[in-house]
Amino acid sequence: MTEQVENSEQEPFPKIDTSVPHSARIWNYWLGGKDNYEVDRVAGDAFREVFPGIETGARAARYFLARAVRHLAAEEGIRQFLDIGTGLPNVDNTHQIAQRVAPESRIVYVDNDPLVLAHARALLTSTPEGVTNYVDADLRDPDAIVREAGKTLDFDQPVALMLMGILGHIEDHDEARSIVRRLVDALPPGSYLVQYDSTDTSEDYVRAIQHYNDGGSIPYILRSPEQIARYFDGLELLDPGVASCSRWRPDAAALGLPAEVHQYGGVALKR
Repeated sequence: MTEQVENSEQEPFPKIDTSVPHSARIWNYWLGGKDNYEVDRVAGDAFREVFPGIETGARAARYFLARAVRHLAAEEGIRQFLDIGTGLPNVDNTHQIAQRVAPESRIVYVDNDPLVLAHARALLTSTPEGVTNYVDADLRDPDAIVREAGKTLDFDQPVALMLMGILGHIEDHDEARSIVRRLVDALPPGSYLVQYDSTDTSEDYVRAIQHYNDGGSIPYILRSPEQIARYFDGLELLDPGVASCSRWRPDAAALGLPAEVHQYGGVALKR
C-alpha cells in the first residue's frame, strides 16, 4: 500500500483571507494555476505591468527546482527531500520529480498557508514504494520543522533541504541566514541545500516589489546575489555556483528562457 503519514494532532485549517493578495496564490497565477482569487490576479497583473518579466522568472525558478531535484535523485542518490515553503501544488512537484527517478523517495512538504493546507491531500500522494507527507509549521521555527519532519525522514541519512523563494519573507537577512544554518546543522553529512530567491538586480523589479509590499501583503525582501550566496556559507557549491536560475545546468525545458532572470539560486553539499 502507499504509505502516507497523517498529521492528526494539527489544528483545524484557519479561515482563508481573500481580502489581501498572497504571494503563493499570485505565484500560482503567474504559473498558470487556478488556485487563486480575484485579489491575487489583480495584484499579479499590477505587478506584471511594472515588471513584465515576472512570469518568465517564475517559470525559470520552477524549472530550476525540477533540474535540481532530478540531479540530486539521479546523480547524487538522494532519497529524502525536505521542501519548506512549498506553496501551492503545480505541475511536477518535488515528490513527483524525485519519485519518477527513484520511487522509494521520501518527501516532506512544509508550509503554514491556509490555502496550501487545504490542498494538502492533493500533495499527499506517493508511489507505493515511497512516502509523501505534509507538515504545518513556520519557517521561523526550525526546531519544530526538524522535529515534525523527523517522523517521516531519517536524519541519519542524507536529506535535500529545499528553500525555494521563501527566505525573502524573512525581513532581516541575518535572521534568514540563522534559520538556514539551524536547518543545515540538523542534516547529516552528504546532505544538500537547494535554494533560490528573487534579487534586486532590476530597478523595475525593485519598484514592483515595493508596490506589492505597500499593498498590505506579507512583505517580500529582494536581496543581492551576494547576499543569497551567503546562505551557502560552509557548504560546497555545485557548478555553476549561485547563478541566475535559467543558467543553472539548463536543459531542453529551459531553452526558451533568457540567459538572465532575476531569480538566483544554487545547490550545495554538506561535507
